[in-house]
Amino acid sequence: MQTLTLSQAQQIIQAALAKSKEKGFKPMGVAVIDAAGNLKAFASEDGASMFRFDIARAKAWGAVGMGVSSRVLGQRAKDNPNFFVALAAVGDGKFVPQTGAVLIKDAAGHVIGAVGASGGTGDEDEEICMAGVQAAGLVSG
Repeated sequence: MQTLTLSQAQQIIQAALAKSKEKGFKPMGVAVIDAAGNLKAFASEDGASMFRFDIARAKAWGAVGMGVSSRVLGQRAKDNPNFFVALAAVGDGKFVPQTGAVLIKDAAGHVIGAVGASGGTGDEDEEICMAGVQAAGLVSG
């Protein structure tokens, strides 16, 4: 199984922020974590608020921890809110089940990390994450 490299993480962030700029989105923060939930890289655009890091990382952390995109987690949270409140508590606040993070998979489909964004709507955040993963030659999920 491939591991996520720093170079790939930086490429994901660079492409995600380029997509954000191209679309005219508000200033973003983008966090990339590895399959163990460790931060590989983060960038915050000029003008992004102070919460961007925490939210972007927490979206990615939840996605990699549960093995699905944060969009799926948000849908699941609607059906079982108590469980997701408990997950947030267990995760020391590092778990946010809101749209805006996708898994990063290698060519064989193994999860090697996740990328989360914060700054726009959940759909905008997710869109730039997917663009970043694709630009790095990896698969989003």
